[in-house]
Amino acid sequence: MSAPTPISTGHEGSVRDQFRSYIQRVRGGDMGSLPAILALVVLAALFASLSPYFLTTGNIANLFVQAAELTVLACALVFVLLLAEIDLSAGVTAGSGMAVFQVLFGVLGWNWLVALLLALVAGAIIGAFIGFFVSRIGVPSFVVTLGLFLGLQGFMLLLLGDGGIYRLEQPELKAIMNNNMPVWAGWAMLAIAVIGTFAFGLSDRMRRTKVGLPTRPFIMLIFKVAAIAILGGLVVLLLSVNRGQALLAIEGVPIVIPIVLVILVVGTFVLDRTVFGRYIYAVGGNPEAARRAGIKVAQIRLYAFIICSTLAVVSGLLHASRIGSIESTAGRSIVLEGVAAAVVGGVSLFGGRGRLAYAAVGALVISIIDNGLGLIGLPAGANFLITGGVLVAAATIDALSRRRSGVSIIRT
Repeated sequence: MSAPTPISTGHEGSVRDQFRSYIQRVRGGDMGSLPAILALVVLAALFASLSPYFLTTGNIANLFVQAAELTVLACALVFVLLLAEIDLSAGVTAGSGMAVFQVLFGVLGWNWLVALLLALVAGAIIGAFIGFFVSRIGVPSFVVTLGLFLGLQGFMLLLLGDGGIYRLEQPELKAIMNNNMPVWAGWAMLAIAVIGTFAFGLSDRMRRTKVGLPTRPFIMLIFKVAAIAILGGLVVLLLSVNRGQALLAIEGVPIVIPIVLVILVVGTFVLDRTVFGRYIYAVGGNPEAARRAGIKVAQIRLYAFIICSTLAVVSGLLHASRIGSIESTAGRSIVLEGVAAAVVGGVSLFGGRGRLAYAAVGALVISIIDNGLGLIGLPAGANFLITGGVLVAAATIDALSRRRSGVSIIRT
């Protein structure tokens, strides 16, 4: 006998009920990115008080550009971290993809779009290789990706030569991290984001109401849209101010920002709104229960590693665009920063909890530390010490929150 269909009241209670529910989740250990957001506010206030240059429009634009590469890599790693896996080779995968691009475009003279597409394909192949050994053979992801971390460095050296550095010649690719959109385009981007958020939220409410599912109060959607409009408007306004120091005007939103936002939106949609995304959370939360429910666990792990490695190549492109060159030593250290960004943002190392937005917040935290310490003149050693301390603190909070919520760690 089937269970009776519940009668929906059309909402999940008032705004006060929503707030109480959120407080209960936080007390139960599900804090999400709240610690990272608080750290972001504290760090911004601290560096603003220590350096008069921190809140200048030029430094704010530079901070967003600095964080872009790390944000994309952290988002890539989220797909495997949600499965309680790890990819230590993501950084050198990024470098290897760009090495493939350099050989095809710079040496063989292929069209740059074709070369870039094949570089992304190379990333997907590396991800499939990792996924095969992890999901089909049963080799721990730590071991497989550590082996590739070493092996892909040799692959880059073979392609580019020992100490090889090649200039990135294509203007369209160099512009990604170094040029800005027209001022009007920044405001148009904000308008699309606001209208799109409202339209998507309204469509989601209508869909849930139609099938009898509860929905949140409409005012919550208004708050969300208003927050995007206000915060986004403030950022666009600051970036629209001329930040050039000479006769040449430098103004507008950096081109890389909408690229990163598209990756965040598409990735969030995949994780939150598709069957594949729900399966990732299910496998990461309890792989044995997911297997018994009929989910093809091995296949989900394989696809997750493919997505991770492909996005890693995108981060490699951003790195090459920023420095204007492709190196045979690229990506050796940034993967650890990518893991740190995701974990600091609130993505659980134990799987099953986290979102791409958390990784973006964590990337901003790591980038602010790097940026702020550079402005106040502290040595690079202090950067590593503080970043390492923040990572340990975030991992500790994650472990304690899971213990408090009573979530057990089950691995197969």
